[in-house]
Amino acid sequence: MSDTSLRLKIAIRVMSGDEIAMGPGKADLLEAIDATGSISAAGRAMDMSYRRAWLLVDAMNRCWASPLVETMPNGAARSGARLSVAGRKVLDAYRALQSGAAMVENGAEWQSLKAQLLPIPREHQ
Repeated sequence: MSDTSLRLKIAIRVMSGDEIAMGPGKADLLEAIDATGSISAAGRAMDMSYRRAWLLVDAMNRCWASPLVETMPNGAARSGARLSVAGRKVLDAYRALQSGAAMVENGAEWQSLKAQLLPIPREHQ
């Protein structure tokens, strides 16, 4: 049994009611918006339609006390989108939470689970 085939994958999702307020994909989208200054360009960079990217941004903006993404309409001095101050804080806190969760892989609990885990599931009987 190869030790490299056993890995821990922790996906952190922050919920607001039944809505995912923040998760790995939404954090990636925020980073892409920050890098490109545009929801549509961020979506393209992630192989995502503009509609899907916009729906994710809308969900995030509805889940937090302050919007995470600010948009500037076409024709404004600077059109596009950017992270708000709240967006930067939420993204930074989420990434820190992910980093902390990644350290679990070195912990006794994961080592205990790993000792009992099969590298692939058994076939149905």
